[in-house]
Amino acid sequence: MIIVSTDGSCLKNPGGAIGWAWVDHTGPTASGGAPSGTNQTAELHAILEAITAHPGPEPLMVESDSQYGIKCSSEWLPGWKRKGWRTASGSPVRNLDLVQAIDAAITGRTGPVRFRWVRGHMGNEFNEMADQLAGVAAREAQTSGRASANHRPAEIAEPVTLF
Repeated sequence: MIIVSTDGSCLKNPGGAIGWAWVDHTGPTASGGAPSGTNQTAELHAILEAITAHPGPEPLMVESDSQYGIKCSSEWLPGWKRKGWRTASGSPVRNLDLVQAIDAAITGRTGPVRFRWVRGHMGNEFNEMADQLAGVAAREAQTSGRASANHRPAEIAEPVTLF
């Protein structure tokens, strides 16, 4: 089973620069950012990027400290799809483009995708690494004023330091 930790960062919610990151527990990582978004869109971007970066038949476990991201990607998604992308109250699903892209990524993957919530900022090595990478990507997006992505998986020899 492939295990990947994801995280998103938003420097000023809503509307501030965002960053996303995933960390494969075997070492590769990817991250990116955009000049504007929300904490929720950053979390969904991280999940989407993690799934699309890990195609194939091997089971994929996506760990996230975002209950919103996990529920959008698993628990709520089937019902929204059945209801024409409407919530239980009948209102349109927020962040629909990302939710639909996650749905397509899961559906297009031959192996199963599962999700597991982890408590953030509690010393989980891979969650902390994803958090750091997402924060760096958000700050880079804020400085450059444009979207960016490091889609080439990179090996991390040691945790990223922010200071």
